[in-house]
Amino acid sequence: MAASGPGTGLRRALGALSCSAWRQVHSKAGRHLKQEYDAVVVGAGHNGLVAAAYLQRLGVNTVVLEKRHVIGGAAVTEEIIPGFKFSRASYLLSLLRPQIYTDLELKKYGLKLHLRDPYAFTPMLEEGRGGKVPRSLLLGTDMAENQKQIAQFSWKDAQAFPRYEEFMSLLVLAIDPLLDAAPLDIAAFQHGSLLQRLKLLSTLKPLVKAGRTLGAQLPQYYQVLTAPITKVLDQWFESEPLKATLATDAVIGAMTSPRTPGSGYVLLHHVMGGLEGTRGAWGYVQGGMGAVSDAIASSATAHGASIFTDKPVAKVQVNHEGRVEGVLLEDGLEIKSRVVLSCASPQVTFLKLTPQDWLPESFRERISQLDTQSPVTKINVAVDRLPNFLAAPSAPKNQLLPHHQCSIHLNCENTLLLHQAFEEAVGGLPSRRPMIELCIPSSLDRTLAPPGCHVISLFTQFTPYTLAGGRVWDEQERNAYADRVFDCIEDYAPGFKASVVGRDILTPPDLERIFGLPGGNIFHCAMSLDQLYFARPVPLHSGYRCPLPGLYLCGSGAHPDSFRSN
Repeated sequence: MAASGPGTGLRRALGALSCSAWRQVHSKAGRHLKQEYDAVVVGAGHNGLVAAAYLQRLGVNTVVLEKRHVIGGAAVTEEIIPGFKFSRASYLLSLLRPQIYTDLELKKYGLKLHLRDPYAFTPMLEEGRGGKVPRSLLLGTDMAENQKQIAQFSWKDAQAFPRYEEFMSLLVLAIDPLLDAAPLDIAAFQHGSLLQRLKLLSTLKPLVKAGRTLGAQLPQYYQVLTAPITKVLDQWFESEPLKATLATDAVIGAMTSPRTPGSGYVLLHHVMGGLEGTRGAWGYVQGGMGAVSDAIASSATAHGASIFTDKPVAKVQVNHEGRVEGVLLEDGLEIKSRVVLSCASPQVTFLKLTPQDWLPESFRERISQLDTQSPVTKINVAVDRLPNFLAAPSAPKNQLLPHHQCSIHLNCENTLLLHQAFEEAVGGLPSRRPMIELCIPSSLDRTLAPPGCHVISLFTQFTPYTLAGGRVWDEQERNAYADRVFDCIEDYAPGFKASVVGRDILTPPDLERIFGLPGGNIFHCAMSLDQLYFARPVPLHSGYRCPLPGLYLCGSGAHPDSFRSN
């Protein structure tokens, strides 16, 4: 959903609390599910909640219906292991559009952020250094300190890094406004009235402005968006630890190799964010990612929106004239509305919830062909002490050091490792040396774990949705893969396995089953160039537009959405 609220088509059609505390406030409000609203939002994911909050502020009587017992979609906090609160799916916040943060008064409704500095730590596995501590790369907001760190591996790269950051910052400056802009409606522009065409010209302004910002360097920036990220990074740097660390942002959450054309855009996407005025920042949320959803929900309900959990929608209702008129719940209850906004994926929205006879066959076919591959297995771990890395030993043990707040990149000594891990997954095999992003949100938020203990998020890849040889992700396969991940961590931080209190393993099928992420994909469909902007979710139906009047997308499969989070 755009930060500016509903689109013009939707306007025409209409004419910080914990999760448990939020439920209590909601029930005390005395609201009951009515049989008719102005707008129904299917799914209480963070994007759906943003849509509801904006609609309600416009005076549109809105209800949100969530199938799970908890709101937030993938942005949830769950106590899977007693005493340990996990951001069970998404685990870091960025790309929360500043206008949404301000408009919905999220700080007022309890949202508290922990920005990280330093933010990236890549330890090495180095043997034969004569007893010396293995090297590591620590990056933060201090450029001089970054250059000192990089110089361990290459003095030339240390000199080039500020220029690289400046180069990428200009591209971010040019592209960032497009995140808030609905793409041009090509069909309406071709076949609409002269007045409609003139109005649509305004949607071209962000594109024109982006081109003017990049100026004569546009061809170089075009290469960043379309080339393999290895090609881009090779033009800037020579040291593999630096290139691999930067390349993780080009493949994270994507079934792609750093050698895949277009992987540069995924990197750009992950550096376009910012928090509290700090460009490119990713942060932890006090109370876990569920606190983001709770703040948005509180903003919405404070203005009169209704939100209900354990209310799965079975079908979008369509009248005899081919216009949406509400939804049917799985329990048989019908809810009438003038419009329906779906925070579910395009696949669920159009292939499961919408009566197929009302959608063009070509549209249904395109939706069914969306690339939803995901390489991610998320492992949530409870530990009774901090990891003690060979490359940055703690003295005394369990002492909190700056690198503990970072995204810690393991098996990232060089880009070849990332490519090999990808190739194994393409062959149906979980990576033998998976790319691991290890985060310890309790390093900055002590409310998440008992004293002395910590919660650890392991965002790992590459793992296929379907295993080779027809095998399925049963408990044995899950544990075998998690054990492999833990063995890798043990190599970098001996004693890690002995510190584990419990773990929660979520393979791609698990992420799909629990959170409704198709293929386990955190973006609902791949962030490849053929599925972005004009073509998201499919060409001629980009943005929120659907072939069925009164039905709109407001989730991650649309452009733009409210924000994305890892």
